[in-house]
Order: sequence, then C-alpha cells, then structure tokens
Amino acid sequence: MAALPDLQTADVVRRDLHAAPFLVAARGGTPSRVPVWFMRQAGRSLPEYRALRAGTGMIQACLDPELTCEITLQPVRRHGVDAAILFSDIVVPLYLAGIGVDIVAGVGPVVARPVRTAADVEALPVLHPEQVVPVTDAIRLLVGTLGETPLIGFAGAPFTLASYLVEGGPSRNHEKTKALMRSAPEVWHALLAKLAGSTSTFLQAQIAAGVDAVQLFDSWAGALTERDYRSFVAPHSAAVLGPLAAAGVPRIHFGVGTGELLGAMSEITDVIGVDWRVPLDEAVRRTGGSHPVQGNLDPAVLFADAGSVESEVRRIVAEGRAAPGHIFNLGHGVLPDTDPDVVTRVVDLVHSLPVR
Repeated sequence: MAALPDLQTADVVRRDLHAAPFLVAARGGTPSRVPVWFMRQAGRSLPEYRALRAGTGMIQACLDPELTCEITLQPVRRHGVDAAILFSDIVVPLYLAGIGVDIVAGVGPVVARPVRTAADVEALPVLHPEQVVPVTDAIRLLVGTLGETPLIGFAGAPFTLASYLVEGGPSRNHEKTKALMRSAPEVWHALLAKLAGSTSTFLQAQIAAGVDAVQLFDSWAGALTERDYRSFVAPHSAAVLGPLAAAGVPRIHFGVGTGELLGAMSEITDVIGVDWRVPLDEAVRRTGGSHPVQGNLDPAVLFADAGSVESEVRRIVAEGRAAPGHIFNLGHGVLPDTDPDVVTRVVDLVHSLPVR
C-alpha cells in the first residue's frame, strides 16, 4: 500500500493566498473584510446543482472528479463566498475503504452490516491512500481553477462515523452507540481508533493534494456530556487533527449542539465552529478567547423577512469581533428550500460590515 507523504515535506505547490480573508481570519489575523462561506453551500438550494446531479447518486457524484469540481465551484460563482468547500460526504471514506454504506434519499447514510462487536471491528477495513484518488483528482482540478479562493477539505469525525456504523443509519437518541460506549469500552475505543486512522488518511491525502484548510465535522457529538466527550471521543478526534498541524493549514472543528463541549473541542483545533444556539461572544468566553470562531446564523433565519435577516447578520458580525478572528457562516448547513438570492445578499452584507 502506498504511504502518505510527510506533511512537513510533501511536495505540494500551494497558491500564494496569504492575504485571502478566510485564511487571515482562520489564523487570528485582521482580514481586509469579514470572510464568509456556508456549510452545504454547494447543494440542494442551487437549481444548477439539482440540474447537474439529476440521475446521479450522491456517492457517485462525490467520486466523479469533474462533477465534484463543478459542484464545488457553483456557489463560488453565484454567491462570491470567500472559500470553497470540497463537495463530498462524511461517509465517502467509509465507502472507499470497502464498507457497505449508501446514502438513501430522505433517510441519509445506511450501513449494510452494523458494527457492534469486537469481531465486527476487527473485520472493518481501513482506508488506504490510493483509494482516495478520485477525491484528490478533484482537488487538483479545483486548485487549478479557483484562483485566489481558498479550498476547504473536510471529513466526518470518528464519533459521528461510529454512530452511523453502530446504529446502522441515522439515530435520534444514539441508544446502541451509547450502550456500546459504556458496556464495551475496549470495543468502542478500538472502533474509534480504526476510524480515526481512516479519517486521518482521508484528510492527509486532501492536504497533500492542495486544500488550504480542513474542517472536521462531528455532527452527533452534541448528544454527549462533556465528561463522556472527553473520555470517549476527544482523544480520537485529537488523533485525527493533531498530526495535521505539521501541514500548516488551519484546522476547523464543528459540531451540532456542542455548546457545552466548546471548551473541550477548542483544545484540539485552531478554529472552533459554533452552531446557532450559543452567541459567538459567549463561545469566545467558553474557549478562553484564544481561538478564531466560525458561525453562526441560524439557517432558518434565511426564510425570514429581509429586515430580520439583516438584523441577525449584523448582530453576529458584532459578536464575532470578540474573537481573534471571525469567519461568518451558518450555525449548520444551508437548508434545501433556501432562496439562493437571499444567500447572495447575506454575503454582500457581511462584506460591507467593518471587521473591527
């Protein structure tokens, strides 16, 4: 199996983006304008995306380099955002490794054979660098096309991937996940260690191909107490993010409903993503004031009247000034029925507001 390059010595020809507002803010500097991008900015809210994806499954689209490139570029062209995020899905590395998983419309990721025993974990395949080629080919296409717009790579965090594998699909209460975590901690830690290895491989391959930042999504970590997060999850997320520091690209960590975990999450990352439930100035307080923050407009606010949207955007930008750097974003992903013109107007408004 091919080895991953040493991130300190990898021969990656990176674009000179030292003044890009997104990267300046992510490193705690003062950018020329408040940078903005949106989670799920490339997706179902765009009619051009729906037309391009017609008849193509989600995972298949993620593994078509030219299609991935075009979908990633669509919101950059339409909205003028300050960063592109690679079009992909958190289960792509599982699929590439050979795990039986599919994304079912209206349901989400569904696993053919749930993982619940030590034997299941032992049999679980791991991801190898050469299996990531469809993704890295797309990144190389994007790096050659994006000009001065940074590209964010991403992956799902070990806990969220483990929840899908253990539950067999999406879960409201994560009963089987929490039961395994407590009843068989040795099986749990072996599972997360294996997933952390594959996630690390996935992100390191993206960095070696040229992404300018990475984001680790822990969609379901908000279901945990801080004590359980620190004991059962944080060491494995740290195993993913820690080695990436050598690459010198900003590392963003985001979770849904993780207001009580922000302090713990900030200990293993450069930039802390905040959902809409916690004001940004309070998030700064909870993380000690040393981390740039990303967020955190409630996605549902984009359906309100123009005055309400503007008021909320202005409030969030003002609260973000408490941090060393602020990247404007939603507190989760763009909802499918969002009017793209509203998203564009938010970008224009954010860009018009003072940084400090």
